[in-house]
Formats: sequence, structure tokens, C-alpha cells
Amino acid sequence: MIEPVPCLPDSAEAFGRVRARIAAATSAWAAGMSLAEIRASFEAFLGAGEGAPRVRRTPHRLAGLPACTFDAPGGEAGRTLLYCHGGGFQIGSVRSHAGLMARLAEASGMRVLGFDYRLAPEHRFPAAPDDAFAIYRALAEAGEVPLALVGDSAGGGLALGTVMRARDAGLPLPKALVLLSPWLDLTMGGESYRVLAEKDIFSRPEQLRAMARTYLGRDHMPADPAASPVLGDLSGLPPILVHAGGHDITLDDSHLLADRAAARGSRVEVEVFEGMCHHFQVFEELPEAALSLARIGAFLRAL
Repeated sequence: MIEPVPCLPDSAEAFGRVRARIAAATSAWAAGMSLAEIRASFEAFLGAGEGAPRVRRTPHRLAGLPACTFDAPGGEAGRTLLYCHGGGFQIGSVRSHAGLMARLAEASGMRVLGFDYRLAPEHRFPAAPDDAFAIYRALAEAGEVPLALVGDSAGGGLALGTVMRARDAGLPLPKALVLLSPWLDLTMGGESYRVLAEKDIFSRPEQLRAMARTYLGRDHMPADPAASPVLGDLSGLPPILVHAGGHDITLDDSHLLADRAAARGSRVEVEVFEGMCHHFQVFEELPEAALSLARIGAFLRAL
């Protein structure tokens, strides 16, 4: 089922500010920054907002990886959301997405667990999905199966792939998946990569193609279902909620997921926020970001 969400009447000014921030950041990234500098800049760029300051952040390690839990006042620590951050498998971290995870903890009233997986090009595929699965398996073996897996962009692909891998391994599954502008098809076969290329203010097709090549290296193909989970077996999955932007170049990945999953008996609901860019929820100042998280919180509380 595809549900359109119209632009909110008070979003134009905020979206203009976001557009200016994105233009300034991406121009700097394209001006010869090293990868280490881009990673640090990306963390600062996404971490500019308050990000629900009342939420308690507790760093720790899980399955040998850096991790952090986010607990809102009065939240249910016993109901955990496992969050897979985006960043094209090359950038992004718990630090870059801390504000979003904190706001998700506040909106849902649940604990959010984020983690740092290994990034390319230092660690190419399948390092990232192996790390995500190791985190999930550690939780499952401790009797702490997450209520849901959540992921944005590349992290959406990791979240979906992790649940598919858990299913195949006979591990208990979460009750739901929540995907924000998921990047699920590294072949980039959808029309949205072409049609929305000039409308998405945050992501560009050539940028994602370069990230996919760096992530996969020479030994793996983008059509491998382990790298592009939407091309794999989508049967036996828990309910999936997808929130995407109407101007998001990965939008057709969400439609493809809905069509292929429905054909295998899995339920997917896609909500498309008109005029919004790729994983717009990371921008705290957007009213649509707050609306998206509020709807996600309601969905999760009903599980």
C-alpha cells in the first residue's frame, strides 16, 4: 500500500535552510577533502541540531563493535529498536546519527541501539552486513531480540538484509522493520535514479554509483542479493513500514520492495512525503521529519 503525505504548509522556509546547509556541506566535500575529513564533516553536519537533549546516551560495546543506547525519559528500555545508520557504506556513524536516534527514542518511547559497522574502502562488502548480523545475533543469543530494526539509506539495506539473514539462520525475528529512504538496489535500476536526479537536493546518482563501486570492490556484483536485499527472497518477513521522500532518488527501491514483498506474502506499507529529499528525517528542522517520526512512533507502539 502506497500512501502520499502532502507537504506541510509551514515547511518551505525550513526546507530552504536545509537546502542551503546541504549546498555548503557538499561543496566543501567536493573541494578536495580527504575521506577522513569528509567523515568528520558529515558527523558535524548531521549533528548540528539539538537532537532531543533530554535523551540519555550510554556508549558501550557489543559484538566487539562501538555501540550506544538512547533512552528517553520514561521510555521502555525493555523494548529495543536496533538502528542501522546510513552513509553509503563509506561515511556515517553513531555520532552522525545520534540526533536522529535520540529523536526516534523520544518519538517511540523505546530504547534505540545504534552501532558503528566497518566502512569501505578500508573494509569492503561483506564487512558491513557481517557486522550488522553479528550485532543482531548477539542480541538474539542474549534473549534480547529487538522489537524492530530501523535503518536509513544504506542502513535500510543493512536492516532488511539482517532480518533476511536472521530468518535463514533460524533466529527469532523482530516484530517489524522501519526503513527511511532505503537504498536497497545497488544496481540502481529504478527510474527514480534518473527522473528525480535534479530534484533530490541531498543525493546524486553518480555519487551513489561511486559509493557502490567502492563498497563492492572488484569481487562482488551489485545484483548480489546479499548486497541488494530487495533482489533476494522476501518471504517470511515481519511487517515493513517505509517512509521515503517524493524527491528521493532511491524512491523506486521502496516501490520495488513493496511489489516484490507482496508477491511473497510479506506486508509493506510505503508512505511518500511529497517534496522531501533522500532520508529527510535526519534534518531536525523539517516539520515533515517530526511528522515522520511521530507516525513511526505510533506504528511501533502498536506492535
